[in-house]
Amino acid sequence: MTSPVLGTLALSRGTVDRVTARRHDEQWLDAAWRDLRSRVLVVAEGEALVKVDDERAELRFVLPEQAPEGTRLLLGQDSDGVVYFGVAAAGLPPARGGFAPASLREVGSLLGDRDAGLLVHAVALANWHATHTHCPRDGAPTVPDTAGHSTRCPADGSEHFPRSDPAVIMLVTDPDDRCLLARNAAWPGRRVSILAGFVEPGESAEQAVVREVAEETAITVTNVRYVGSQPWPMPWSLMLGFRADAPAGQDIVVDHTELAEARWFSRAELLASLHSGEVALPPPSSIARRIIESWFGGPL
Repeated sequence: MTSPVLGTLALSRGTVDRVTARRHDEQWLDAAWRDLRSRVLVVAEGEALVKVDDERAELRFVLPEQAPEGTRLLLGQDSDGVVYFGVAAAGLPPARGGFAPASLREVGSLLGDRDAGLLVHAVALANWHATHTHCPRDGAPTVPDTAGHSTRCPADGSEHFPRSDPAVIMLVTDPDDRCLLARNAAWPGRRVSILAGFVEPGESAEQAVVREVAEETAITVTNVRYVGSQPWPMPWSLMLGFRADAPAGQDIVVDHTELAEARWFSRAELLASLHSGEVALPPPSSIARRIIESWFGGPL
């Protein structure tokens, strides 16, 4: 998908129909698994086998009969009728032919539209299955259902669905159109980004933007507006992107719990800091990078 403000986001792409109506059709699923045209993407601990060549990347798929044991995930069907499955496995197949384990964070922006969508889908489901193995009602082990898109408790029959935590991520600008960038205390020394935080229960996304900026920097913002969203299944977030304005006359007060520092950057100051190596930006696969580049006016 393309955001009117941000353009194409690296992890918000995909060309494969998710064929949601087929998730309950066991006969169709069994036939698709036996089909020699079907392909399987194996994921383990957030990684898949990927080949990178000249700043482009491709996924390695295997035939269903070659797939290891693991939770089976229906990813979709393309316009040619090829069905794609994922398998959340304990480990990846042997790396050969230039393919090596890689994560979404590393290669998300290098994959084509089809592969990016498939890997995001598979990793998101695999991460959820790895951590939600028991029924929250009675503690019984759950079993995968609806082709990997839910689980069912065999004890009480309850259904449980994948979790996505909504998080806001926002670029704040002052009256001089400088942007507010900060360094998380847990990040490598040079990396800076825009502010972000999780939406709390009973809170709108816009309210979360105002609260998070105030909590982390003591800056009050107005004119909060949405610019785009991107899944970030590391492990299971949905990033909701925003812009916001900071009225003049406010001082930055960093909380020092989450942030190590924060400061205003003009476009010239940011470019000079990047060229000197004083700061580094988030990876190209992140919505943070796209929001910063949208404010800057071009790629960085």
